[in-house]
Amino acid sequence: MKSGGKFFLSLIFLVGFLGGCAQKDRLADGSELINKKEFVFAASGEFKPFSYVNDDMTMSGFDVEVGKAIAKELGLKPVPKRIKFKGIVEGVKTGRADAAVASHTVTPLRAKQADFSVPYYYSGPQIFTRPDSNIKTVDDLKGKEVAAAKGSTYAEIAKKYTSNVKIYDSDITALQALSQGRHDAVITDFVTGRSSIKEGFKVKGQQLIERSAQSVVVPKDNPQLLKRINEAIEKLKADGTLPRISKKYFGEDITHEPKEGK
Repeated sequence: MKSGGKFFLSLIFLVGFLGGCAQKDRLADGSELINKKEFVFAASGEFKPFSYVNDDMTMSGFDVEVGKAIAKELGLKPVPKRIKFKGIVEGVKTGRADAAVASHTVTPLRAKQADFSVPYYYSGPQIFTRPDSNIKTVDDLKGKEVAAAKGSTYAEIAKKYTSNVKIYDSDITALQALSQGRHDAVITDFVTGRSSIKEGFKVKGQQLIERSAQSVVVPKDNPQLLKRINEAIEKLKADGTLPRISKKYFGEDITHEPKEGK
């Protein structure tokens, strides 16, 4: 009985401790934050130029700069937090970050776990191959070894066209391996693929499979924060801040919905 009682007390302590970790500061407008003066946002640091780790272990990149711009618009101190991409949605859901600015496409599965903002940029999955490849479209992928990043929507897209899908920790490592002669193709967003070509990777863009919108991830129990983030994104688009950040990293504005046929 004594040992059982100790176990029960320990369990109560553990539950209380974990519950305490999840507590947040409630602001006057009803939104909740880990710290009422900060905007703690997750990014992976795995996908250059969207987010990457510097020599001093800080993060830079398009997503990181967008997160900082949102924080400024909210009147909060930006606090980027590195979480591996595959664990980001769960990290936001469990309170490790207030939100995630990490290039997430809205999917039915993700929508069950978290809410999503209005899009802050538009991308789309594209096939990348070595320059001498005969692969041009999705029809050519049958039976081919196609690589994609772990936890990404691109891995699921690849499975539609081939049963031979190789998973890498990031899009960049998959593209690098492709450039070095491994696997037959990579499916990733066209911006990442184009950036890898500029970095000197020996790969070539083929069919653009579809267009997709990328959004900020917000916990389902924080609708007021979602509202404030949506308002911030719309303002940053309208005043030119988001287009300016986009052109800095990509040489073009990818923050507005592409027109039909473009």
